[in-house]
Amino acid sequence: MAERLTPRATEIVAAARDILEESGPAQLTMRTLADRLGIKAPSLYKHFPDKHAVEVELVAQMLAESAEALEAAESRAPGSLAELATAYRAYALAHPHLYCLATERPLPRAELPAGLEDRAALPLLRACGGDLDLARAAWAFAHGMVILEIHGRFPGDADLPTAWKRGLQALHP
Repeated sequence: MAERLTPRATEIVAAARDILEESGPAQLTMRTLADRLGIKAPSLYKHFPDKHAVEVELVAQMLAESAEALEAAESRAPGSLAELATAYRAYALAHPHLYCLATERPLPRAELPAGLEDRAALPLLRACGGDLDLARAAWAFAHGMVILEIHGRFPGDADLPTAWKRGLQALHP
């Protein structure tokens, strides 16, 4: 995250995010990143040991931003799983490539800022009354719905708002 990085590293991550958001993870290469910044690729290695390290920073951004979105939803409607799900879906759909980068691979827990994963999960855990298993089931439902929507897996006539509502009611009557 920005406060952990030098100004130049922050600039590199911002350019990486731009590439990712515009074109998807396949287009995010060290060469493409260097070209975007107008430098030679080896210059990037003064700031990041490899592409994975850049991606870890992007995952950290996604977790921090989604935590902020969920915290804001929680402040609007404390304990509302529906409000959290709405915020989660809105964030993921607004940043589909970032969301996929962060959620379709193993989470680099050991490389993330301390406490970030917990911060991102806490609003959901609180909405589930501290029930960790219920929170995991709710997250799995929300993630599954979002990832299927991002990848265009629902038929065009699918009533997704109703599916979200019914799924959430089944989890948290």
